Amino acid sequence: MTDETVQTMTGAEALVSTLADHGVKACFANPGTSEMHLVTALDHEPRIKSVLCLFEGVATGAADGHARVTGDPAMTLLHLGAGYLNGGANIHNARRAWTPMINVIGDHAVPHQRYDAPLTSDITGMAGPNSNWIKSADKVSTAGELAAEAWEASFGPVPGPVSLVLPADTAWLEGGRPGKARTRPSLRKPDDARIDAAAKAVKSASKPVIIINGTALTEAGLAQAARVKAAGVRVLTDTFFPRQARGAGRFIPDRMQYFAEGAMSDLGGADLMLIAGTQVPVAFFAYPGKPSLLLPEGCTPMVLGGPETDSAALLEALADALGVKKEVTDVAPLETPGMPSGDLNAMTVGASISRHMPEGAFVSDDGVSNGLPSFLMTQRARPHDWMMLTGGAIGQGMPLALGASLAAPDRKTLCISGDGAGMYTNQALWSMARESANVVNVIFVNHSYRILNIELARTGAGNPGPVAQDLLGLGHPEIDWVKLSEAQGVPAVNATNAEEFDTALERAFAADGPQLIAAHVPAR
Repeated sequence: MTDETVQTMTGAEALVSTLADHGVKACFANPGTSEMHLVTALDHEPRIKSVLCLFEGVATGAADGHARVTGDPAMTLLHLGAGYLNGGANIHNARRAWTPMINVIGDHAVPHQRYDAPLTSDITGMAGPNSNWIKSADKVSTAGELAAEAWEASFGPVPGPVSLVLPADTAWLEGGRPGKARTRPSLRKPDDARIDAAAKAVKSASKPVIIINGTALTEAGLAQAARVKAAGVRVLTDTFFPRQARGAGRFIPDRMQYFAEGAMSDLGGADLMLIAGTQVPVAFFAYPGKPSLLLPEGCTPMVLGGPETDSAALLEALADALGVKKEVTDVAPLETPGMPSGDLNAMTVGASISRHMPEGAFVSDDGVSNGLPSFLMTQRARPHDWMMLTGGAIGQGMPLALGASLAAPDRKTLCISGDGAGMYTNQALWSMARESANVVNVIFVNHSYRILNIELARTGAGNPGPVAQDLLGLGHPEIDWVKLSEAQGVPAVNATNAEEFDTALERAFAADGPQLIAAHVPAR
């Protein structure tokens, strides 16, 4: 790059070109006036695919999905603090998934900030708590270097979202310079002393368990998990995880139960809990008279490494220390269920998914109360990857599927979502249509926040009266998902029984571009 090129490069161009130099390939954007020079810079950068999203929560969820597939951060383009807040729920989910993500947030020009214009806000104060790193490029000369720093920071030590604020004058002024090339940080290696201590603890334990996440859930990591199981250690995943390789030919770990009392019962008698790639499990919510920490009485926790570590390497080192042979053939056989019939419910939906989901598919699971049967019934389906709602903020399913599909356009993506969750970010359908994304959306339509009806009873809040029922119900008026989908350019059909759904799903997987099936299941 010549000195003349640098002199005429704007701050926006320096930022965008630096991210492209570091391998960023996608930008999910909902820009406003303060981001117009970033829009122009993206127009001149063919290495980054720019995708318009009609709501910031779609943009941030899609960036999460893209990164879960590629392993590299995507960029979002958000309009000031208000735009960041609109996308905040799915940034929270991404942080809980340890997903690298670079949120570029426009701001007013630095001299304009003192006048307290209507869209002025404390962006650093808003975005800081959910960002592993946050800085503002208040001078044009810093834009490129901060972009490189943001890319590096998105990988850790613990991977996650970062935020780079770009004032409008920094974006439009010339004098930008590309940031220096950074080296991608690596996940931490196993600690030999911890591995040796864990192996000794396993040999003296009567009922050891290990909770895994991260790279331990890749196909290679699961092969090591099978070796650990062969040494007498029960292997469980976190209840929710960013991505897991599943299906025929892969080891099937157990999964932590969602409800605290179920998890504690399932773990009963365990006297050693090893942790690899995650943290000691905690109940999703507090309940009267129930524990917060999901650790049985008398059970010793031992952390081999958290999300900053290569958990697949942890399992391999532990299996070696336990003297397990290198090859363990504890893998799932292929099982394809017959065509379901009769009533449409979560079980028959799961059977059809297991029958028709193609090899190599990605699944984005925001099914809330109806998703578990599909998860269980696909354990022996064709090989696929399953992505979950790690942070609990519903409305992630369709955006995550959008990003995953654009990251791997030659593979099918299946989105499983509840109707309540889907209404948070149904604008993702428009972007799917615009981008011809290969996403099959299955929406469980029960006209209810069913999970909240379950939680109402569990929290001891009493029997629901008419006000409570109205606050948890979606049936007045009923949402017509077929019309909603078709209005945004995605072909859609209703399915009211098992046969209709099975036929519709087979057709949807065979079709090109996005599809939607409204699966009408009972509320209870």
